[in-house]
Amino acid sequence: MNASDGFGTDDLQALRGRLWTAVTSRDEHRAAEIVLAALEDGVDAETVLLDLMAPVQAKVGTEWAANRLSVAQEHAASAITERIIAVLAHHPAARTPPVLGRVTVSCVDQEWHVLPARLLAEVLTLRGWQVDFLGAQVPTPHLIDHLHNNAVDAVALSSSVPTRLSVAHTAIIACQAVGVPVLVGGAAFGPDGRFARLLGADAWAPDARAAAQRLADGIPTSVLAAGRQRIDDLPHLADQEYTLVARSQRQLVKEVLTQLEDHVTAMAAYTAPQRERTAEDIAHIVEFLTVALYTDDDDVFTTFITWTAGILTARHVPARSLRPALNILATELKDFPRSTRLLDRARSALDGAPVPAGTHPGACT
Repeated sequence: MNASDGFGTDDLQALRGRLWTAVTSRDEHRAAEIVLAALEDGVDAETVLLDLMAPVQAKVGTEWAANRLSVAQEHAASAITERIIAVLAHHPAARTPPVLGRVTVSCVDQEWHVLPARLLAEVLTLRGWQVDFLGAQVPTPHLIDHLHNNAVDAVALSSSVPTRLSVAHTAIIACQAVGVPVLVGGAAFGPDGRFARLLGADAWAPDARAAAQRLADGIPTSVLAAGRQRIDDLPHLADQEYTLVARSQRQLVKEVLTQLEDHVTAMAAYTAPQRERTAEDIAHIVEFLTVALYTDDDDVFTTFITWTAGILTARHVPARSLRPALNILATELKDFPRSTRLLDRARSALDGAPVPAGTHPGACT
């Protein structure tokens, strides 16, 4: 329902506030009552999904990043949202006969942020598509097996974290190779879809509504399906720097951690969990460095580093604590010019004021 039908922006904002209170207090029954009551009051299911539930879930992520919600609170709120979407999907107001065709909606392999894909699947169902929703972390061979056994008009691939872009590339090419056009979406592909274009996707959409419209308009099978585009066709990969760094990720993490323990006095008092979290943080840095090499995009790495600085600041950890790890990586990778450039720019970015903690560079709204 829109404002002319008696339900306006202020009403929707009030609903978001009540839903926020319910999900953050872990009151699943109250949250479900709010969503179902909105449907009963005449708010259409798509509006409930995209303008009520999605903004509340986005706020959950933002508040976690700002250290105003714990990990447990964030997980609990997300779980409530997922279960309410399942309830809504079976509500009579959300039933639409499939008349437009068949679409497979899937997260790429290793991508566990499932909500954006789930929202798209529900919106497409509401608009009259038959949807095969495969969920999170779908290995590419399994996706292709599904396509071989089911006639679909298009595949919609979702990826939220940039470190999944190389496997997204593999999935895009594999789908196109069997003659199925690929629409991609999610924060991993950039706010302007730059990485969708780089990786040869047939189409990109910034959100569920745009994706639904793009599919309705029709996505022709790409000429890339003929095999012209291969992973090694990205010109910047010819220097082999990405391949060498990617193969060395575990060793790089181990070396950085060892040197930090040798040179950072405070680490001598770290507990086992603290040491484990430090190793995880180093691994994330190396992963984002690696994907920045794959895409040849400096912003992928610098954005992650400045976001991490904001996260640390919100948790009362000095952002400068990132610099020793970056310095060690710079020494270890001194013979790799693109890595050196990325690390230099990341360290320069740290010299400025840390950005406020907020949405993850790979999170979804």
